[in-house]
Amino acid sequence: MARRCELTGKGVLVGNNVSHANNKTRTRFLPNLVNVSLISDALNQSVRLRITAHALRSVEHNGGLDAFLRKARDTELSLKARRLKKLIAKRSETAVAA
Repeated sequence: MARRCELTGKGVLVGNNVSHANNKTRTRFLPNLVNVSLISDALNQSVRLRITAHALRSVEHNGGLDAFLRKARDTELSLKARRLKKLIAKRSETAVAA
């Protein structure tokens, strides 16, 4: 399983731990991933995603999962999130037409 956020695309960063003696050792900085269930208003169901804590705050700030996915670029989203975005757009389109 990749250590990558499904909504923002944030992944592992690499760098150095630098000691007081200026010794450098390689390290990996892992994103703060959490498993969450977010509720989609358009689909009337919950969706399980593995996202960062920062993405969770962004989803809440933008007014929910549907609003966040409408604004998000497809290049940042995972395959699961892109399919979800397409499904939400289709449901919203049919709701407006009806």
